[in-house]
Amino acid sequence: MDDVIQKIDSLGIETDVSPEALDLASRDASLFHVEPSAVVYPKNEAEMQKLVTEVNKLKQTHHDLSLTARSAGTDMSGGPLTSSIVVDMTKHFTKVISVDEMTSTAIVEPGVYYRDFEKATLAHNLLLPSYPASRELCAVGGIVANNSGGEKTLAYGKTEKYVKSLRMVLSDGNAYTISKLTADELEQKKQLNTFEGEVYKKLDALITGNQLIIDKAKPDVTKNSAGYYLWNVRDASDGSFDLAKLMVGSQGTLGIITQIEFSLIQPKPHSRMLITLLPDMKRVAELAQLILKHKPDSFESYDDHTLAVAVKVLPDLIKKMKGNIISLGLQFLPEVWMTLTGGLPKLVCIAEFRADTEKEAEEMAKMAYKDVKASGFKTRVTHSQAEGEKYWTIRRESFSLLRKHVKNLRTAPFIDDFVVHPSQLSDFLPELYEILDKYDLTFSVAGHVGDANFHIIPLMDVTLPDTKQIIEELSKKVYDLVLRYNGSITGEHNDGMIRSPFLEQMYGEEVVGLFTQVKDIFDPNRIFNPNKKVESSFTYAMDHLDIPKK
Repeated sequence: MDDVIQKIDSLGIETDVSPEALDLASRDASLFHVEPSAVVYPKNEAEMQKLVTEVNKLKQTHHDLSLTARSAGTDMSGGPLTSSIVVDMTKHFTKVISVDEMTSTAIVEPGVYYRDFEKATLAHNLLLPSYPASRELCAVGGIVANNSGGEKTLAYGKTEKYVKSLRMVLSDGNAYTISKLTADELEQKKQLNTFEGEVYKKLDALITGNQLIIDKAKPDVTKNSAGYYLWNVRDASDGSFDLAKLMVGSQGTLGIITQIEFSLIQPKPHSRMLITLLPDMKRVAELAQLILKHKPDSFESYDDHTLAVAVKVLPDLIKKMKGNIISLGLQFLPEVWMTLTGGLPKLVCIAEFRADTEKEAEEMAKMAYKDVKASGFKTRVTHSQAEGEKYWTIRRESFSLLRKHVKNLRTAPFIDDFVVHPSQLSDFLPELYEILDKYDLTFSVAGHVGDANFHIIPLMDVTLPDTKQIIEELSKKVYDLVLRYNGSITGEHNDGMIRSPFLEQMYGEEVVGLFTQVKDIFDPNRIFNPNKKVESSFTYAMDHLDIPKK
């Protein structure tokens, strides 16, 4: 590998093989640790093209050589981890190029942190609404690569809805603008005697020849991040063909994104929140149906374990809320009192209603309150928008809190992102808990109740010898249940190392074969983030569990 690094360095591309750089790139927010051979930092698209071209040449003699793009490394599936070369996007691909109020669009590079992007867009009263709970930590490249969703997905949809076009370097080393084509424009592309022409020709043939299989494979849920989105490419209503819809959620396995054009929304400025406390999980489905009738902007939840940790680390939370320490501390007194008196609810559900005026937002929340209260739930409406912020802080920080403050156990995200229909929850959840209760595990529950997309994260001692067996066994059982309810094994966290091996369980051998053909079309030499989506190995994943040394 030394000769490869020297060759890349000779092209003027910054490389780093220091222990510090390799260690930083060896982890994300998943269960895994995979140390790369090097980290590279291309400065611009031209250097990215040189890098891809050179790696394609070197692949002939270095068969395990590949490039894996990485933005902020907040992925929970092991998506940006590799034993070969990590391409870091957060050092140089960090420009917000434009924000256009007239067209409600923005052009940005993938290494821009979402928190900085949001500041730039909100200055124009515009917002990308598909941000995940890790909004303070993640970057926009990862949001696109994972097809992220979050607290606003219920009202506004996932990232796939907001990507207008992409600039990408594909495996031939050239950069392309990828966007929606009319039927005539598609035919023109297919006539090109180039790599781009071959891509469009082959992909069009694959979709056309397998349309019934593809349509049947599409998960019937509100959100999905599993596999390649072949069902999203062609619009039957007008014959248009949008390759960007395939690239979203592909986790850097088909090319490297260098620029993104987003469409944006104008956020509604005022909000009120309905807080409902559940003593157990028995009535979650009933509550969901009651609240969804009133069309909340967001409908989220977190459990008693998360709340207990939040109370213990109040100083950290208050810092994140960035306000007057005394007044913010006083806001948490009800939760502190519940903890001291042993009255913690099993699940805290927060439904936010947004509107153009404060009065309208309050009226929406109070209408929902009447229905929920009449059904016997313990519920209330916040008095102000600011009062709701503490609940958002706990919800958004729930996973981070658990990672940092649970002693002797670690968060183990492997069944963390399944999704079914809200109407199925009353039947689904008892069966789910029947499975989970057979294992001696503590687990936290948070997620998007409105989409029935739950993040169930066991807290485990991964040094125990039965860890790998539990992960495999429990994954299969939970996914069998999810698929029996026609759900998806991942609503927003994507496949990566942890779920790619289970894609055949979800889609079947024939559809996974189509995914492999997609990989063949775009990346025949397997230079982009290999062993994710296709050709994955559960054994390889388990061999790279991040097990702390005792």
